[in-house]
Order: sequence, then structure tokens, then C-alpha cells
Amino acid sequence: MNRGTIDARLLPAVREACLGDGESPAPPRPVIGDSWRRVRLHGLDPDHGAAVPPPLPVEEVEHRRHTSQLGGLLPQLREGLGTFVDVERQLLVVTDGEGRVLWREGSRGTLRSADRLEFAVGAAWTEERVGTNGIGTALVERRPVQVHSAEHFVRTHHAWTCAAAPLHDPRDGRLLGVVNVSGPAPAFNPATLPLVTAVAKVAEGELRARHWESVERLRSVAAPMLSRLGGRALAIDREGWTAAVTGAVPVGRVALPKSVQPGLVWLPSLGLCSLEPLPDGWLVRVAETPHPDAQPNRVVLDLRRARDWTVTVSGAAGQWSQELSPRHAELLYVLALYPAGRTAAELAADLFGDPTRTVTVRAEMSRMRRTLGGVLGHRPYRFADGVDVRLLSPGHPGELLPGSTAPAVLAARGQAPPR
Repeated sequence: MNRGTIDARLLPAVREACLGDGESPAPPRPVIGDSWRRVRLHGLDPDHGAAVPPPLPVEEVEHRRHTSQLGGLLPQLREGLGTFVDVERQLLVVTDGEGRVLWREGSRGTLRSADRLEFAVGAAWTEERVGTNGIGTALVERRPVQVHSAEHFVRTHHAWTCAAAPLHDPRDGRLLGVVNVSGPAPAFNPATLPLVTAVAKVAEGELRARHWESVERLRSVAAPMLSRLGGRALAIDREGWTAAVTGAVPVGRVALPKSVQPGLVWLPSLGLCSLEPLPDGWLVRVAETPHPDAQPNRVVLDLRRARDWTVTVSGAAGQWSQELSPRHAELLYVLALYPAGRTAAELAADLFGDPTRTVTVRAEMSRMRRTLGGVLGHRPYRFADGVDVRLLSPGHPGELLPGSTAPAVLAARGQAPPR
């Protein structure tokens, strides 16, 4: 763990000063200080935490295990971390994207210690529930995090050290869950976080390989079918990745709504389409006669939740909703703040504090414009004329897009940008 210049022996004093009104002997690491700030907004007691709700019922845990992509990665995670966990008396934990513990393995003694903290299968291990910790903070930051001893917000967790890395779906960047290694604080090993991070990357690579294998299988089934169809049509997998196409320019991916059903559906990137189920995917037929009122006229950007953000586009032809990545949530938030639009340089300053990073901004905006056809304009970047934009923000400004370090978001939270 990179604790900067803070000696581990100073951590209790740093925590006490930062959570009270005293003078701190050193500043906390930025990732820890940001987490403490968020947790204080939730009103957690730093000495005892909050009343922990009961864990999920066994039936619900089994359902989540069965429907999670992470279950198929357990062999890779065990192979990469199992020996380390056994030798170092650690606990291996895998959670879902809501921070619910789905799998937990370790020695009997470590498991008993975890039980005393209610660190059990089915428990919610988010910042809102248990304060700063490897799992909850990694879910917010969406990057690997190590939390050592008194860096935990709740005092009863100070005997532990934990290293966690988020697991993303490589197809769309969606947060699937977290892999975490926890153990006694005296057994802290600086190699733990790099190891957990590397194993998480290997696991994501396995998901990527399986994805392309499934696309190839779908292509072998769909290509002969498409060759017999007239008009524009695509075969896509359940996440919208294109396996085959006829009568149209190939696209890498079609952005689908959160809930997909057979029948007519309006897609911002294609217009009115009909969807028919295929094995592990969909046949998409694009309507040849455009809907007379196909232009979207309303956008709702919902940023109220801590980790799940959505954009909903609607018009006379229908409604479409999709989850947003952190970067796209930041971009749409800034555009909602500036109806007249922003140049690439202005957006780069809003997001990165560096107006020269225009190449990154243009690439992200190009991806979003392929998804949100008819909604976004350019020169300057903005929501299209005639589109009614509604922004739904959290009740407290400090809870806006937690984990974001974009200067525009920090300003909305009332925070100074990091130096």
C-alpha cells in the first residue's frame, strides 16, 4: 500500500484529528480522506458504525451467485490468490456490484474473526453500511484500494487490513463486483494490493475472451439467416455487440435499453426497430420507413444514486434508458450544466483540469454520440436544440458522483481540486 509519508503508527492520530477538530500530524491519503468525507455524510458513528442489517437470505445469495458472471471466475481467482491467502492467514472475498458478499474463503480462525464483524456471506460491505473499507471504497472509486488499520472509518475494524480491486465487465465497463483480500493488520504485506490488482485484470481478460467466443458462436448461427433477409438487419448479442450485419454499415455495438423485450423498440442510434430473439442474442430489423416523430425531445439524467447512473431518452416514438459509465456520467452532467455547450478544450478542463486533453474528450464524445443519436450536438458539444433536459442530483451536493475527481464535479460538491 502506498501510504505516502504517513507512518502506520500515526494513523490513529491522523484519523482522530480529521474526524474531530484537532490538528493532524499529517494529512490522510487522498483516497482515504475522500472516503471519510463521504462516510460522514452518511452519519456513521466512527466508534461503533451503524446497525448492520441482516444478511441476504440463502435463497437470494444463491440466486445472485447463479446470475453473476463472477461465479465462473472463481477458479482463476483461487489460482491467483489461494496460496497467498493460505500462507498469510488472509480472507478471500468476492462481492457483487452492490457490495454484497457472495463468496468467502479462508482459515477457520480468520473466518471466525470476520464473523465477529458480521463480515459474512450475504452481508452488505459498502461505505454507507460499514464506513471506509477496501470493498466499499473500491466500489465508489472504481479502482484498486488498500485500507490499512486506522484508515478504516469505524474503530472496530482497525485490527484489519484489506486490499480490493473492482471487477468490470470488459464489454461495457459495467461494475460487476469486487475481489478482496483481508487479514490481521500486523500481517500487512505491501505486495497484497499489486497481487489482487493483477489477478483482477487476469479475471477480466478471461471474461473478454469468453465474450468474443460467444460472439463468434452467434455469428455462425446468424450469418446464414441474415443473408436471406432484405433490408437492414443486425444480429447482436444480449449486450448489443454486433455479430453479423446485412444492408447496413457494420457497427461495433448497438446500445440497448436496460430492459429488452421482443417486438418494436426505439433505439437512439438506429430509430424504430423490431427485435426477435436469437440464441444468446437478438435479431434487429431496422424499420425502412422512419417514424414521423422519431426525434427525441426529452432527456432525464439521473445521478441520485451512489453507484448506478442512468440516462433516459424519450419522444413520441418511445423511451430508452441505459446505465452510464462514470466518465459518461461526468460528461453528460457538465453538458447539462451548460445548455449553450462546451468546446473540447472547455470539457477537458471541466473533466481533467487540463484544457489540452482534447483528444480524449473527442473520443469519449464520439462514443456517446453513436449511442445517443439525435440527442447530442457538436461545435460546440451540447444537448441538441429542442431537447428538454432534466438533471436529477443527490439530496446532498457532497454525494454527487462519488469517486469523481473532475473539477466540475468537485466544484459542485464544494471541494477544491487535488494538487
